[in-house]
Amino acid sequence: MAPRRRCPTCGSKQWHKEPSSGLIACSEGHILQNYRNETTEITEAGPHAMKKRTLKSSRKKRADRIKADPKLYHGARGRYHYFLCLQLLLRKQVAALIRLWDLPPEFETICRDIWALHLSLLPNPPPAEPYYHAQEMQGGPEGRPSADGAKNKLDPSAPQKADDSEGSSTEDEESKEDSDKLERKESDGDEDDDADSELEALLREDSEISSSESSEGEQRLPASRVRKKGKHKGHYADESPVSTIGVLVVACWTLRIPVMLRDLTRLVELYELPYLDPTIRIFPASLVQHLTKHNVRALSPRHAPATRAMQSVASRMAKRLYRTYGVYTPECNAASLLWRLTKEMAGSPTVYRLAKRTANVLSIPLTLHASLSPEESRQQCDNGPPEVALVACIIIVLKLVYGLDGQDRAPGDEEDIGWAMGDVGEYLDEMKKMEEEDLGKKEARFGAKTTLRVGDMDEIELDSYIEFCAQALGGREGADRGAERYFPRPAMEGRAMDGAAEGDRRGLRGRGRAGGLRAGAEYKIWNARDVDGTAAGAYAAVLRRGACVVGVAEAGLARAVNARERQLVQWLAGRKRRGRGAGSSRRGM
Repeated sequence: MAPRRRCPTCGSKQWHKEPSSGLIACSEGHILQNYRNETTEITEAGPHAMKKRTLKSSRKKRADRIKADPKLYHGARGRYHYFLCLQLLLRKQVAALIRLWDLPPEFETICRDIWALHLSLLPNPPPAEPYYHAQEMQGGPEGRPSADGAKNKLDPSAPQKADDSEGSSTEDEESKEDSDKLERKESDGDEDDDADSELEALLREDSEISSSESSEGEQRLPASRVRKKGKHKGHYADESPVSTIGVLVVACWTLRIPVMLRDLTRLVELYELPYLDPTIRIFPASLVQHLTKHNVRALSPRHAPATRAMQSVASRMAKRLYRTYGVYTPECNAASLLWRLTKEMAGSPTVYRLAKRTANVLSIPLTLHASLSPEESRQQCDNGPPEVALVACIIIVLKLVYGLDGQDRAPGDEEDIGWAMGDVGEYLDEMKKMEEEDLGKKEARFGAKTTLRVGDMDEIELDSYIEFCAQALGGREGADRGAERYFPRPAMEGRAMDGAAEGDRRGLRGRGRAGGLRAGAEYKIWNARDVDGTAAGAYAAVLRRGACVVGVAEAGLARAVNARERQLVQWLAGRKRRGRGAGSSRRGM
């Protein structure tokens, strides 16, 4: 360590630097002479500057560092693969319906045509088949890169030839010369393009002036009234698995099959119609391995589709087919459908005839969309399922005859319609018996809304539940089930829970009790939006049965009945006005 200098004045060896002046002073304050203080502060930039240059590594990324799965399809190829899976799901559904309902083979042809038209009407249609990608991977025709060339282009870790490394410098020099020539040509052509650019600028200014003058006379809308373009509500539903159910509905209506949306939902819940978990049970492994997690989630719905969702997709599909291609979807087979609903509601032929007359008076829409109806102006806001409207008509008839308000009704003269129908107690008992029989069926016990617990099952119910779980969770169709070969499941010999055998239901005939109100007197309308109000017990039981038959909520069916009742009241008021007008005109004559 070098010895410290002594202060020539006091001989001290303790030095310090004053922060204010930067001078060196001893402990006594004597200033050290001949001290040179230099700073590195730069006030002005000099002519010389230092720049550090680093050489970047030319190593290419190794293939094992890429975390992306090469089996997954993305972009246009992934979207095409997604619709390919949807099409396979539709084919499985068509084959299942033909087998279950004994449909004609033309049903498959109709579904195929409707599916092709539906894909062409999507806002973002699926891309074409990736033909060129297949040619690249398999070694295509002349002018297309072979499999080796495609591999070298796609795989950065593929080994390159020695000729490529040796000729890389010459290729760089040639590319520089080409770029210099191109810059010289562009500089020569800039003079020729000046006149065109000036002319375009003048024309642009002229158009801006004219557009500003024309817009001054127009009244501008406030910002609050300007509607923003939002995403179409049905965009996702038209590309989801619900769209395949919509194709089935339109095809059934085309063949005039009296099908209800609840029929399809029941088959889905029983795993007889392919819809739930298709990536596990339906699609082969060679098809699933190329799906991303988002596509797998989109193709795997957790629950059966709701009635309103299926009606919305099928209605929108029928409207687009008619407006674009002129393909008209006929009306539903209302007569057969109404008779089905009448039997499910424990009704008689008299109820069927009265409900048919009521539906005719109320002009019930029988088309998938209001635009397909000849009375479009009257039904433009009525786009619900037809079976819901028909059940509402049946409930109105039952209220007209029985009241369902807790008061006794009795027929009057011999021409009263009440004589053709039984007592309200007999009707409610018959409907309750049908509900108990339905609870014993497979779809009611193992459906989505069941409250049955495994601990509460008896031996027969437990065997049926195990058989149902084996069907629902059995795995992919056509897979090698080695466990079943060595441990086969015992066959259920007549122990399926299909409910009690249906008896010979005869028409409810009987004599009404003497006294009480007549049919149609004091008709009570419950407000479906009144959450604090409570309906009568008989009316609530009929609503519950109707909602179970058509597959909607009780509140939704109550709103439909309420709307039809008010429509019927308006029709009766208009009929009375027309009658009074006709009577006054006769007196005037």
